[in-house]
Amino acid sequence: MLNMSSRSYIIFTLVINGLIPWGVYVWLSPYVGGLAALSIATLIPLVDNIFHFAKHRTLDVFGGLMLMTFILSFVMILLGGSEKILLLRESMITGVVGIVFLGSLCAGKPLIYYIASRFATITHFEQKWEYAYFRKVIRNITLIWGVLLVLEACTKIVMVNELSVTQVLALSSIVSYSFIGVAIGTTILYRRRSAVHMKHLQQSMS
Repeated sequence: MLNMSSRSYIIFTLVINGLIPWGVYVWLSPYVGGLAALSIATLIPLVDNIFHFAKHRTLDVFGGLMLMTFILSFVMILLGGSEKILLLRESMITGVVGIVFLGSLCAGKPLIYYIASRFATITHFEQKWEYAYFRKVIRNITLIWGVLLVLEACTKIVMVNELSVTQVLALSSIVSYSFIGVAIGTTILYRRRSAVHMKHLQQSMS
């Protein structure tokens, strides 16, 4: 269960990445035009990165991805990108990350292995990697994240093509956090079930 600080941080990120950008776009668009208003609105989530950096003295994975979207957004602005193209920036990054996850399944060790190993000792992970069942679990989790990230990107692409800019800004964060929530929840449940099986497997082979 999340503690109060975790809940507060989630609410903070939802407000910074969703509510405030939407409000700024609605407020500024009648005065400076839709493209300029959207460009300003996309800068606001940078506050989330600044908050995280001030607290942890480092940028997390999501912060790095957000900075990549800002760079892509500015490039699109310089190239004369439309409002819809700017709205697709996060979906493009998410889609690419999802494809990287899926592509890593063809490698010796999938991407989730390297991400998860940062929270455990390398020796511990290397020992578990010797078990076929553990390799299957890691590959399945990688598959889950890859598929859900690609689906999230596809959903946003449909939203951008079917909804107004105001509607997309209002719903974008909800959609993103919903897909990420499903990915995290599925990973936790699958990991708990597989951990029990893995423990029995190790005991039977010891």
